[in-house]
Amino acid sequence: MAAQFGRRLCKGAATTAVAAVAVAALSASQAPGVNDHGRQAAADATPSPDASASDGSATGNSPYYTDLPPLNSPSPSPSTGTGPTTPGTSEAGIPATVLDAYKKAEAALRDAKPGCNLPWQLLAAIGRVESGQARGGRVNAEGTTISPILGPQLDGNGFALIKDTDNGAYDGNSTYDQAVGPMQFIPSTWAWAGRDANGDGKKDPNNIYDAALAAGHYLCRFDWDLSDQRDLDRAILSYNNSREYLNLVMRWLEYYRKGTHEVPDGTGTLPGNRSDNGAGASPGPSTPRTPGTPAAGGSKPKPSPPAKPGGGGTTKPKPPTTPPATPPDSPSTPPSPPATPTDTVHHLEDAGTAKLTAMAGDTFTKRISTRAETKAGKAVGKVRIRFTIVGDTDTTFTGGESVATVATNSSGVAVAPALQAGEKTGDVTVRATVVGRMVAGLDYTATVTERAADALARTGDAALTCAPGGEFANQVEVKATYKGAVADGVAATATLIKSADDPTPNDKGPFFKDADGKAVRTLTGLKTDAKGLLKLPKLYADDTTGTFLLRIATEGGATLTVELTVAAAETSSPSPSASPSA
Repeated sequence: MAAQFGRRLCKGAATTAVAAVAVAALSASQAPGVNDHGRQAAADATPSPDASASDGSATGNSPYYTDLPPLNSPSPSPSTGTGPTTPGTSEAGIPATVLDAYKKAEAALRDAKPGCNLPWQLLAAIGRVESGQARGGRVNAEGTTISPILGPQLDGNGFALIKDTDNGAYDGNSTYDQAVGPMQFIPSTWAWAGRDANGDGKKDPNNIYDAALAAGHYLCRFDWDLSDQRDLDRAILSYNNSREYLNLVMRWLEYYRKGTHEVPDGTGTLPGNRSDNGAGASPGPSTPRTPGTPAAGGSKPKPSPPAKPGGGGTTKPKPPTTPPATPPDSPSTPPSPPATPTDTVHHLEDAGTAKLTAMAGDTFTKRISTRAETKAGKAVGKVRIRFTIVGDTDTTFTGGESVATVATNSSGVAVAPALQAGEKTGDVTVRATVVGRMVAGLDYTATVTERAADALARTGDAALTCAPGGEFANQVEVKATYKGAVADGVAATATLIKSADDPTPNDKGPFFKDADGKAVRTLTGLKTDAKGLLKLPKLYADDTTGTFLLRIATEGGATLTVELTVAAAETSSPSPSASPSA
């Protein structure tokens, strides 16, 4: 990774532990306890007990840059003008395309998930820690990195063990996964979190626009509100599950909140220290070093001077010792890594999921449960199960995502988040698969039905009367409910019927008018509003007098029959003539 992220400072003492101490020290010197925005500082804010109980992490807990923001404020002095750059100003500069991607992601999330309150400065803080703002903004005009940014392979050797999940499609490694791109997503996370933000038809983790939007959606899942410190902690820890990482990201977040500015692409400040001290870094697109070749920036080993003839006390150089040849029938092979719980999964079983049915717009009351088992049928815990909603549907998991990843418990069971029914009705397929293991998936069917009502009632009791050829003074309004609750968005019809026993439309009596003013006696496509109310158009009468029936029916079987009366106005009888006088 050293070659990918640009020049690095070789500081052997910058281990993870030292970085953690440095973060703590900086927290003590920078944070008085409450920051400029009224939030408790991260160094003082203890995450809730479940803050780290995420569904894995975006990065697979890969290494990250540990450089700290300067102590001085990034806000430029009013008197600087065109003078020299003040200390700290360069660190506050963010490459133009990278900064644009962060701000566009914030705007998109403001529309898609306004309750998340995602600040672009959080994306900038994570982008700084993960890739040094795409290696100082080394991106092309479309926002794609000039060369790939890869983390070390996650082979369990000092890092997490995550075997290949993308057949090398994103990271070029068909054995183990590696974090990819300016926001350092591992392939298995990108598979469901990836977004196409620049509209080029593909989701590219190496594109800063796609990666920034994906990071925003990732941080906003589970209905987290990032203006709340507890949810902010959870979101950051879910990106990389480390308290030191949380503190460091918070430092950069507050630093960028105090001021930043745009710098040309490719001129951003490059970080120099990393949490793994550079160990395990991938060489990137340049030619890999061969054994004995010094690393970039290193010095070549000096050859030993030849022994001087007759120089007493000098020792003749010993000839190199040739290692014994390995017998051809006993090739040396590296030891295989130990089997993980994921390696033992043979199949998935349903764990007692009940029938999944909900009306459009409602939350499903039942949830999907899946159990991971070995070939012998034993439960496997600590395995990540990915639940994916497939097909053309607007049904999602709570929070608006179409994919959720949940770890199995000690009983081998993973329970998916609740499903939220959309407006499209019909069957929805939810597929459960094992992350990092090629075993057959398990499909579940969830059914979305039309919104329904089981009761209708008029909202008023005024008589509905009209003179022949006239207009009814009162409009008919009804309220729909389902199990006592408001039934909103329920489809309904209204028909002027012949009689209680004959529901066919009448051909005389009261009528509605269409857009052309013609008489119609059946209305379709009606829907109750958000309060469950349905107000019918005005009614008119022809010259036929009598009592007529209006029947309103809704999806779900609720009906209401309303009487309409058409009668001539009563005329007063003449007063009797006066009797003749005697």
